[in-house]
Amino acid sequence: MDDEILEVVNEQGEVLRLAPRSEIHGNPSLIHRVVHVLVFNEKGELLLQKRSLKKDVAPGRWDTSVGGHVNPGESLIEAAKREMKEELGIDSEPEFLYSYIHTNPYETELVYTFSCTYEGSVSFNKDEIDEVKFWSIEEIMGHMDGTTLSDNFKQEISTYLSKIKQ
Repeated sequence: MDDEILEVVNEQGEVLRLAPRSEIHGNPSLIHRVVHVLVFNEKGELLLQKRSLKKDVAPGRWDTSVGGHVNPGESLIEAAKREMKEELGIDSEPEFLYSYIHTNPYETELVYTFSCTYEGSVSFNKDEIDEVKFWSIEEIMGHMDGTTLSDNFKQEISTYLSKIKQ
């Protein structure tokens, strides 16, 4: 998985070239596309995943329900559905919400966020995820100042809350 080939894109998502993940991660000047899916239950709680301690980004922190790279040539909806299936065993039709740039000293991602409502069982990928749990928005907001949540997810939930209040 470390030599996964990804598309390097510009801020509009236009593909510039292909590069190995090992070159892209660690170089924030290279933008790559990712999808996030916010999985809500009927009560409006958001499913979060606790990232495996083996992950190179935000190990052991609670993160977006689903997140992953867009493969070369793959559509955004295909990537979102594939990641939902791979990470949580969910087969659902997510709805596109918005996109934004997430950057930190390690990487720069062009994030495309989707959402869905789901009430079924979750069968998570134990190689990537240690635990999953539904959180209320109030619970999430109570952890924004600490290290419980990943920095990426903090930006995601802040973006989501600003967009739904518009």
